[in-house]
Amino acid sequence: MAKVSKNAKVAQRAANAGSGKDFVKVIKSVKDPVTGKYSFKEMIVHKDKVKEFFANK
Repeated sequence: MAKVSKNAKVAQRAANAGSGKDFVKVIKSVKDPVTGKYSFKEMIVHKDKVKEFFANK
């Protein structure tokens, strides 16, 4: 394995920094029309799309 400098590691970490922090886990309760029981729908969504997730039925 080749030796990697500390500066290269920092540059690589900075390039990948924004990717995971822009996503959130959202959970919505959905009522079954037949039985009346609730189930939960969960997804990992980009933080800009959260309102759209809750707006859709």
